Amino acid sequence: MPDSSHITELLKAWEAGDPSALDRLTPVVYEELRQLAHAYMRNERAGHSLQTTALVHEAYLRLARIEGAAWKDRVHFFAVCARIMRRILVDDARRRLSAKRGGQVERQTDAAVDELPAMEPHRAQELCAIDDALTSLAEIDARRAKVIELRFFGGLSVDETAEALRVSPQTVMRDWKLARAWLTRALRRG
Repeated sequence: MPDSSHITELLKAWEAGDPSALDRLTPVVYEELRQLAHAYMRNERAGHSLQTTALVHEAYLRLARIEGAAWKDRVHFFAVCARIMRRILVDDARRRLSAKRGGQVERQTDAAVDELPAMEPHRAQELCAIDDALTSLAEIDARRAKVIELRFFGGLSVDETAEALRVSPQTVMRDWKLARAWLTRALRRG
């Protein structure tokens, strides 16, 4: 894993307007981004329109367009990357479902949040339903929704999530359990 302070220095240089900072940052974080993308893509169906490398490159293109970001550190950077990758995959799933259903997205109601870590991302309806439920949870409790996003979609550890949210690891675990229970009920209600 690259040195966090080096990544933070590059992020701060990028934030300050150094045009070469993103180019220097890319090779430093590329492998971690690829691992994050691989975690998303490992259970995708064969022939999926997005491959791991393509997901990383699409995330990179979206990152390059960000202006005025106030990068805090490595954890903040990867949290933003996780959100970008989530958006790319959910948007792709919605497009596929929309085309398949003639423009309508149906919700899958039997997805269980207890199975989130093992869920197969190619199940577009479940991914869209989880995204919808997570968006609803964010309206009620933004921190708990962020815990799910960082841990499930971002692949961050409990300690990294605690650092990103500036809370204790115990708070992260409590939020993780309560958010999973809330999402499970929301998904079952459909």
